[in-house]
Amino acid sequence: MADENRQDPRDAGLRQAADCFQGMIGVFDSGLGGLSVLAAIARALPTADLVYLADNAHLPYGDKEEAFIARRVLAIGEYLAQQGCTLLVVACNTATAAAIDALRSRLPHVPIVGVEPGVKPAAETTETGQIAVLATTATAKSARLAQLIERYAAHLTVHVVPCPGWATHVETLQPATAAFRAEVAHRITPLIDLGVDRIVLGCTHYGFLRPLIAPHLGEKARLIEVSDAIARQVVRLAGNARGHGTLDLLATAHAERLAAALSPLRLGFLLPRLRHCRRIAL
Repeated sequence: MADENRQDPRDAGLRQAADCFQGMIGVFDSGLGGLSVLAAIARALPTADLVYLADNAHLPYGDKEEAFIARRVLAIGEYLAQQGCTLLVVACNTATAAAIDALRSRLPHVPIVGVEPGVKPAAETTETGQIAVLATTATAKSARLAQLIERYAAHLTVHVVPCPGWATHVETLQPATAAFRAEVAHRITPLIDLGVDRIVLGCTHYGFLRPLIAPHLGEKARLIEVSDAIARQVVRLAGNARGHGTLDLLATAHAERLAAALSPLRLGFLLPRLRHCRRIAL
């Protein structure tokens, strides 16, 4: 879900200012995962000018130390603000957990939306009292996830399942191998056998793995992802965003892979918005 419950009190004023929103909306992640969030925002705000930055020179964030992730988040946030982005979306669960508070302190006049696993909607809708969170190693052990579970699901059984390598698989844009399909089954099937009926996708990359995960659920469980909730929060803060409907794709390595990834990830509708695609040194 969007971390709207942790927004700075100043956000009330920012929401009132949404009618006169000006500038670009900057969205960033370590790689391709945040494109799922970008797509939801693009659908919700078709005339907004969007910038997407992939820090793919340093992906994945999920196996990095928190201090390293924090340094990258601060550098990227400052860069996007300098480029004219007046609203930022940290489209990465790991980066949100590690550094969104520091980023808000560094950029106090820029509204910043983060991404958090959808523990709350899972807890509110489970019928069996058993939910699971699929996450990167860093998110799985983060204090922020522990706090979410304590706040919304302390009365439930919550299975936190680290999924190392899953985000990297999405980045390859390659069909799933038999070994990776077996890895997905190995993570999901035991959860269903335990009675889990809500599975939270705790990494923005994992939405692109839905076709591999869903067949293991049958009618017994439902996936929870938060891209649309993030888009709704962005609309609340920039609901009157009026631009030219453009999209700039930036990357710290292999920028050409960003544009090339849109069609394989079923995001080809973004291509007509594309204005620039380039590598940046950051």
